[in-house]
Amino acid sequence: MEYTRLGSSGLKISRIALGCMSFGDTSKGFNEWALGDDGAEPLFRQALELGITFWDTANVYGAGSSEEIVGRAITRYSTREQIVLATKVHFPMHDGPGGSGLSRKAILEQIDASLTRLGTDYVDLYQIHRFDPLVPVEETMEALHDVVRAGKARYLGGSAMHAWQFAKMQHAADTHGWTRFVSMQDQYSLMYREEEREMFGLLADQGVGSIPYSPLAKGRLARPFGEHTKRSENDPVGRAHFGDGDERIISAVQQVAAGRGIPMAQVALAWVLRNPVVSAPIVGATKSHHLADAVAALDVSLTDDEVASLESAYVPRMPVGY
Repeated sequence: MEYTRLGSSGLKISRIALGCMSFGDTSKGFNEWALGDDGAEPLFRQALELGITFWDTANVYGAGSSEEIVGRAITRYSTREQIVLATKVHFPMHDGPGGSGLSRKAILEQIDASLTRLGTDYVDLYQIHRFDPLVPVEETMEALHDVVRAGKARYLGGSAMHAWQFAKMQHAADTHGWTRFVSMQDQYSLMYREEEREMFGLLADQGVGSIPYSPLAKGRLARPFGEHTKRSENDPVGRAHFGDGDERIISAVQQVAAGRGIPMAQVALAWVLRNPVVSAPIVGATKSHHLADAVAALDVSLTDDEVASLESAYVPRMPVGY
């Protein structure tokens, strides 16, 4: 495993992050492909054996059950000090005024609820899951700063928003001397490159690390075009995110992988990892080879010709997920 700093911060993280949306209680209406404690156990153990110590979850995953599973896994298989633990706030947890969004009430209420489920008194990275246009950015940034000052979070991060929104929030923090964001969790893969337009330039300028989600385009870049999984057949969000040019992109990944004699996932992840603004792609695993391929991708150095072939079929699209 390789380790790096998250952006220009001092936080040391593994170059691969374990995405924990794959873990949760399906009886709560969560993802049908999610794994409970027993199914997740070998993956947590494998992550630790491979040196993947950066774990990312969110309060909304499994209506809180993902955080509970992650918290139990830390206690059973590791120690709190060995894990860089990240969670998020924004999406609805209940109908009350503090159940969603980025108001001061919601942030202070939800961080406490997350810590209870995780079984810890702090998270290393607390992220806003989306931008909240209904709340002044000054209210959000001050509340997040107070979470840090209270010792409940060590660092702050953003996720999935327009570059101007992120810049506005960073400016508010700078103006008032509040804690800045050190990371941006944005969607990025060979099949979704819209962050290259404005966000990545902003992150590079600000010293903020990208920890992209869906680096395999929700698994599509890990298998030949037309093949389906339980997730792809039951994920309406994933179906909405991709479109023109996808078959040619997937075919290009397949050709490069065949030429090297390695799985497609390694090629697609190696392409994401080569971007200098990317600190650690987030890999959601439900099978052991998912993590093995992710770590192996660290040793794959793509040639200029391979990169050109992988990128040539991309068709710009409207940003999604905000």
